Amino acid sequence: MPRMSSPNLQQRAKRASLLASVLLLGACGTVQDRTPPPAELAGALAIPGIPDARRWGDAGSPQVEAWLQREDSEVRARFSDICDREHSYLALSGGGANGAYGAGLLCGWSTTGKRPKFTLVTGVSTGALAAPFAFLGPDYDDELKEVYTTTRTRDILEERTTLAALTGDSFYDTAKLASMIERYITTELLEAVAVEHRKGRGLYIATTNLDAMRPVIWNLGAIAASEAPEKLALARRVLLASASIPLAFPPVLFDVDASDGKRYDELHVDGGATAQVFLYPLGVDWGAVEKKLGVRGRPDVYVIYNNKLEASWSAIDPPCLTALIEPTMSSLIRTQGIGDLYRMYVGAQRDGLKFHLAHIPSDFQESQKELFDKAYMTKLFERGFAQAQSGKPWLAEPPGM
Repeated sequence: MPRMSSPNLQQRAKRASLLASVLLLGACGTVQDRTPPPAELAGALAIPGIPDARRWGDAGSPQVEAWLQREDSEVRARFSDICDREHSYLALSGGGANGAYGAGLLCGWSTTGKRPKFTLVTGVSTGALAAPFAFLGPDYDDELKEVYTTTRTRDILEERTTLAALTGDSFYDTAKLASMIERYITTELLEAVAVEHRKGRGLYIATTNLDAMRPVIWNLGAIAASEAPEKLALARRVLLASASIPLAFPPVLFDVDASDGKRYDELHVDGGATAQVFLYPLGVDWGAVEKKLGVRGRPDVYVIYNNKLEASWSAIDPPCLTALIEPTMSSLIRTQGIGDLYRMYVGAQRDGLKFHLAHIPSDFQESQKELFDKAYMTKLFERGFAQAQSGKPWLAEPPGM
């Protein structure tokens, strides 16, 4: 998360410290009632009508394990489009407005004629919002560009009053963001995702379950291909939850069915609260997956990290509470992201995948004047676009390796 030269940053930081104080006193006067599940049921909860909608993101995948037990002939008959051919995977990180970098890179990549048709696409936070477009390919580049070059803060967020923030669950209301997601995530788009899912391609989005304090990986393709009447609303809520930065944006509730026959709800926020970027859990035997599908050669893993990797310098003077909040959070997010990249790289080396990393270059020195600054995002989009056209945005390993 880049540091912002916003005139409202200090005011928001003061409000953050006030909010933290109020939360310590137990003030949650205007948030909605809920029915959280007991801890012993946390692993036995399912989305109504879509049992394979999601799984934990920090453990092996029961779905993959079950899939590996199928007969080879059944797998090859059902997923012929992804068998006996080369594979490419794409992971899109979080980064807020910095998602414009990844959007520009993807669009620029399309113009070269060398952008792969990704077998697997994953997204976190802003990367989750871009992931459906990236998954469906260059035909959706216009939508990708529009989202990241024409959006301003006021178009997607509404700042709450100090009183509402102090007694509620966030600084901003995301009703406008939800409306934007509804405008782009349509029945037609979801059906297109379902078609590709049935061929064996995967689209996965990460959120964080705050009750469990664990990552959750949502299978957006399985949701799209299901017969559940609420699947479109669910897909939209997953994307909203993945982009809901804790405290800044309100968390999202999901109704879940338990094995005891009762219905509860889960509280989900930004996937970046547990991981800035991901591909698959290290507990998954990806070599077995490749063998099952007869993958040719070494699959390529492309990671678009919508942030800088280099540390930035900004003297904190005086070191008061409000001045410490933003650099502290930025440091946590940066180091968490680097750790995620190391983990992905180690997994790629173990499983014989070719690792490729692109990130915002250190010499990009534009600053944001607001949370979603149209001018800043447009310049960042253009930088990513130019990098892709040059053919040299990729590193073979994370820095320091």
